[in-house]
Amino acid sequence: MAEQAAVFDAVRRGMIPAHIYNDAEIFSLEKERLFGRSWLFVAHESEVPDAGDYVVRRVLEDSFIISRDNDGGVRAMFNMCLHRGMQVCRAEMGNASHFRCPYHGWSYRNDGRIVGLPFHKEAYGGEEGFSRKGQTLLPAPSLGTYNGLIFISLDPDAPPLEEFLGDFKFYLDYYTKQSSSGIELRGPQRWRVKANWKIGAENFAGDMYHTPQTHTSVVEIGLFREPKAEKRKDGNTYWAGNGGGTTYKLPDGNLEERLRYVGYPDEMIERMKETWSPDQQTVIGDNGFMISAASLFPNLSFVHNWPRVEESDDVLPFVSIRQWQPISENETEILSWFAVDKEAPEEFKALSYKAYLMCFGSTGMFEQDDVENWVSLTNTAAGSMARRLQLNSRMGMLFDGSPVVQPLSAEEFAGPGVAHAGYGEYNQRHLLNEWANCLERPVDEAASLAVGAEKPIEEVPR
Repeated sequence: MAEQAAVFDAVRRGMIPAHIYNDAEIFSLEKERLFGRSWLFVAHESEVPDAGDYVVRRVLEDSFIISRDNDGGVRAMFNMCLHRGMQVCRAEMGNASHFRCPYHGWSYRNDGRIVGLPFHKEAYGGEEGFSRKGQTLLPAPSLGTYNGLIFISLDPDAPPLEEFLGDFKFYLDYYTKQSSSGIELRGPQRWRVKANWKIGAENFAGDMYHTPQTHTSVVEIGLFREPKAEKRKDGNTYWAGNGGGTTYKLPDGNLEERLRYVGYPDEMIERMKETWSPDQQTVIGDNGFMISAASLFPNLSFVHNWPRVEESDDVLPFVSIRQWQPISENETEILSWFAVDKEAPEEFKALSYKAYLMCFGSTGMFEQDDVENWVSLTNTAAGSMARRLQLNSRMGMLFDGSPVVQPLSAEEFAGPGVAHAGYGEYNQRHLLNEWANCLERPVDEAASLAVGAEKPIEEVPR
């Protein structure tokens, strides 16, 4: 415990013990104290639009059936038969009114209720031996949705989902609510990388600093309007609630002109104006910041970018949602969805999907650049020397803990939380600070503390 306490204290100072990115004991603690009680994304309602639709998703070793029952409700049920523990559903997606266990034939409705038990009378003596009334597949302890995003928590005493999201909802709307109809998802693509799950979550939360080095070639070939990757420093990083991200600084103009600059057609812009709050419009139209990548603690990330597509100088924006699903301390399964406004024109949807695949699909240019770095970090973190090294994650912070640049004022940035212009590792520190809070809190204390509660760090929200 003394060694763990030293790890958490170092993390809160912005000095990261390198071995946390490839350590079996740390990963065991993460499974129990972090993934065992955080809110975790499992699906979007557009993936199960009709009665009987289902997808099967995992939370670490636990498999869940996410289904739309016959009454139109969304269910999340542990994918394990009540009899001998066989997986009830072995397909990844489909449509079914019932699920039948292939082992002994017990069957369940798509709301989880048991309806079929072969030889019930002969084997159990009927209801006197085993009463089917009230018996259901085990539901997820907590279930919540926001803008169609479906989350579960393995903690029955988890705070309400919207409380967990906090002010990050303000930014989540840019990705998931560009019209009153919301988004639809395509995917997920799945692939595995030999890298620790935290690295991707940190990278997408706020690492603008790597862009001029890691992704220089992508910019130099003319994929983006911004002529130099160094333009990233003109944007800002923000943190609010349990999530944070990065922005680009846009050229001068009003809201409509700036949205056109990143490739949105006028009909979509009009719906955004009808849907987003005045402050959400001010961030883009008056402050001149366009949201880019972001991460929601612990392992869900978002991408918004606008590359050139086909043989044209025009750019097309895309939105992607991705989850860093831990397999072990040194392997991660990435699930990546393409997201698009339901009301977007069909031509826009097709070109936006192409832009997504080119940049952040499983073979995307950005993806290949990033993974090479993350695999190298994970491999190096496995050795004995990594236990002697603390990585410096104090960018943007002076020796006394004060920021290199002051947070943006409300007049400079209308979004909630704390925002800083330029390079800094503010968001990575926030994310790892919450990680440390979760890991040092024994599970039996989970009911008395909100999952999103943070110990103070250097930034003070306005």
